[in-house]
Amino acid sequence: MSAIPVGAKGSFSMIVGPEHLASRFKDPSLPPVLATPLMILFMENAALDAVREYLPPGESALGTVVNIRHLAATPVGQRVTAEAVVTLVENRRIVFTVTARDEIQEIGSGIHERALVDLRRLTQRLDDKHNQRDGHRQR
Repeated sequence: MSAIPVGAKGSFSMIVGPEHLASRFKDPSLPPVLATPLMILFMENAALDAVREYLPPGESALGTVVNIRHLAATPVGQRVTAEAVVTLVENRRIVFTVTARDEIQEIGSGIHERALVDLRRLTQRLDDKHNQRDGHRQR
């Protein structure tokens, strides 16, 4: 693995569609604007994009912390671009500043953290958890 450099940048862009709206995604009484969880998803995708090239085969970086402010509403049809910048790498922990903009203004900002994980070990832990659940069901 190449060391993940502070300052590494990533981005993710998508046009807001009807399936991304708070009124469809969460509750019909909400206004037809981009849902906050999907803005955060865009930011997480940007963060992963910032470190993807530095990850060795068999490793990934999973989200562990999200501290985001949703600052402005975005309607259907506007492109949202999320950007992430690595600000700290500490052992397996990676910290990012993240922002999102629509075609008019900044719509969100905050801090996101990801942890480097060995996918083989994670799969084993998930299998163990699945087996424990099945054991509890049989009782």
